[in-house]
Amino acid sequence: MANSTVLHELRERIAQIEGVSSRHPALPFQIDAIDQSLPDGGLATGALHEVAGSRELADDAAATVFLAGILARMEGTVFWCMHWRDLFAPALHFAGLHPDRVIFIEAGSDTNVLIAMEECLRQPGLGGVVGELRKLSLTASRRLQLAAEESGVPAFVFRRGLPADAVADGTAAMTRWRIKAAPSERLGIPSLARPRWQVALERVRGVEPKLWILEGCDAQGRLAIPADLGRRIASGARPGGRLKAKPLPSSRLIPITAGV
Repeated sequence: MANSTVLHELRERIAQIEGVSSRHPALPFQIDAIDQSLPDGGLATGALHEVAGSRELADDAAATVFLAGILARMEGTVFWCMHWRDLFAPALHFAGLHPDRVIFIEAGSDTNVLIAMEECLRQPGLGGVVGELRKLSLTASRRLQLAAEESGVPAFVFRRGLPADAVADGTAAMTRWRIKAAPSERLGIPSLARPRWQVALERVRGVEPKLWILEGCDAQGRLAIPADLGRRIASGARPGGRLKAKPLPSSRLIPITAGV
């Protein structure tokens, strides 16, 4: 029996023991090194995930596009809950997420973002729910995880501007990702190469943290292995490594208050 099959069966048994539902499908990245590190061979839908960049603008932009690329490959409307309107929505289209698919909720505070997320997650059939949060308690994350599992809608907590040395909070999220910008390929001509990112899978049940250098999302939201790294993989090298310890239109904004 292939090693990947054995690992998949073991993860399913662990999920059953821990009470983690696997009745919802997974979204594969279509990159073996990543998919083999995730339960069910891809990013779990009907679950909570964390995504973070850093205080560097380039890292935060990379994390935003990484998240947009995942949502671009989902079906249905996306709700993006934020404190205030500081996200340039048309740029999401470069990762395949058309702004017409996204409804932005300007909530004003972490408390209201959590209220909006939980309410949105009660609606099955959505493409995803994103909440930009500064802090996430274990109790709040459990509520989001349960709501996502019940409806089958993937939930994403986006930790924008998270310091690189910040101690990770204990949450109920299935995965935790840290995205940073990396140097692009040198083309030798006056032109811009495809962006490269450092993609860190910092937490996932049953798997050690991993780190990859990947090319950023294309117009369909897909990541890719850089050509030079692809040659190393073909020769038998391992692709992943262990980790050491214009503002939004007002018509698309839904202001909410704690009393709603």
